[in-house]
Amino acid sequence: MLLTVATYAIAAEVRNDHPTTYTVQRGDTLWDIAGRFLKKPWLWPEIWQANPQVKNPHLIYPGDVLSLVYVNGRAQVRSDGPRVGEAIDTIPLSKIQPFLKQLTVVNEIKDLPYVLGLEEDRLLTSAGQVVYVRGMGGAQPGQLVSIVRPIVVYGVGAAVFGDDTNYSRAGVSQLNFRGKEDHHHWSSVEPLSKRERHGKVLGYELMRHATGEVMRVQGEVTVLLLRDEGRDVRVGDRIMPLETAPYDSRFMPHPPASLPPGAKVLAVADGDSIAGPNQIVALNVGTRNGIDNGTVFSMWHEGPTRPDNVKWNDKLTSMRDKVEMPDDYLGHVMVFRSFDNVSYGLVMESIRPTKVNDVLRHPDATE
Repeated sequence: MLLTVATYAIAAEVRNDHPTTYTVQRGDTLWDIAGRFLKKPWLWPEIWQANPQVKNPHLIYPGDVLSLVYVNGRAQVRSDGPRVGEAIDTIPLSKIQPFLKQLTVVNEIKDLPYVLGLEEDRLLTSAGQVVYVRGMGGAQPGQLVSIVRPIVVYGVGAAVFGDDTNYSRAGVSQLNFRGKEDHHHWSSVEPLSKRERHGKVLGYELMRHATGEVMRVQGEVTVLLLRDEGRDVRVGDRIMPLETAPYDSRFMPHPPASLPPGAKVLAVADGDSIAGPNQIVALNVGTRNGIDNGTVFSMWHEGPTRPDNVKWNDKLTSMRDKVEMPDDYLGHVMVFRSFDNVSYGLVMESIRPTKVNDVLRHPDATE
């Protein structure tokens, strides 16, 4: 009975023009295929959950034939055909794979080991050279590590001083080689007040630049040999454990268990001001807010408050009679990597550009 009820609920979400069958193609994603059948692509796990004959929804291959038909009120999904190549991904992983391997977020950087000097006192160095690191207690010869560079610090300003839960605007500040802020690049409609700027630090973004191998330890200095042709390494770069599998390529889209208050777009990748489909954004929520990989949000731009210049002839009176405009729906974003207070999300589809400080809501939100 429960299966039948669930199936009827899904039937209401099926597109009126959905195809009866679809042959999976190379380059397809589960999200794209669900968009052919469903009004809400993030509901695709429910279709497979209602059809136990599909053992693993991630094991769908190019050449498989999917059909969505109803027999005695139940959805039937058939997967057959030759298995060619690798199983398809949930989302266009190729769009984010370089990003996933290069960036991470930590809560603090002051205690991380750091590059104190370079071979022959170079300004920059690369593979085949050695660097001298301070702070690597317990390092062992042969140990592999990542050399990362602090890029920005993420934060939010508190709308009420001292209230870390009532967020107003998101902020991003560039970091120098000491991991300190050079100057503020707080992205907001208007400059933040001093009170707002001292809100809450959400995390420090680090970019991977190279892999190093411990050659020897002399006193408090550890000598690293740069192993790969990555980015340049300089004094001030930090040392972190090497991540062999920094992300999971299999996601199950789902709405947040509960909507965190003040959830917003924190930044756009590569310092851009706007984002569109298949672009990456940072969000000011993370695992501490119950956000995990696969969480889907709808994105909204808050409507401005406008004076009624039609009703009133003089400007002062019209400014006292302001009307709040409706919020604008932008599209959907899905989290693909989450940290304590920050998550990275991929814009799945959008009808308007996404900007910093746009609001995150339940994927089914209508206003």
